Amino acid sequence: MTSHRERVLHQAASLLLAYPGGDLALVRDALEAAPSRPARLVRPFLDFAARLTSHELAAHYVEVFDFKNRHSLYLSWWQDGDTRRRGVSLVAFKQAYRAHGLLLSGEELPDFLPIVLEFTAATGDTSLLLEHRPGLELLRLALEDAGTPYAHVLAAVCATLPGPSPKDRAQARALARNGPPREDVGLRPYGHLDLLPVLSPGSHR
Repeated sequence: MTSHRERVLHQAASLLLAYPGGDLALVRDALEAAPSRPARLVRPFLDFAARLTSHELAAHYVEVFDFKNRHSLYLSWWQDGDTRRRGVSLVAFKQAYRAHGLLLSGEELPDFLPIVLEFTAATGDTSLLLEHRPGLELLRLALEDAGTPYAHVLAAVCATLPGPSPKDRAQARALARNGPPREDVGLRPYGHLDLLPVLSPGSHR
């Protein structure tokens, strides 16, 4: 079962990886109240964001994530690309949410990483992150290569998963071939920071 600290980290990361507009001071306070090594990894990004205006941070987000598949926040893209298989993967995300009584609200695709992180924070179920661990690691490496502080947020998320992170793309691809390490996860709903309410009981896309 994931710990309270990991759930706080996942919920904080869900906000930080969504389009900027949330309360970064609240995120910092929450992470400081639930200290951990992954939480410390987020600090360079928070320090970076604190130096920018909201407009500047939004512009940086668009520069990093919009129109660049190599920085895609849609996890099934890393596994399936723009192929017909991706539709099957998207259904699997929705089924995972429904298994916990959660349905999508809004128009975002179910594999959008901030939504997956909110789901993980709400339920303690890391199965989607584990299944798509190779894509997470490839995204982390791509953001590191791009020199964006968003790489620190991905590094923090990956640090909550079992085993060391791959050091390069070859190791990340090997992880995709061999499968990610597994661990038992808790399935009980748990109180968490209500920072990005995209998933909710009884809401319909």
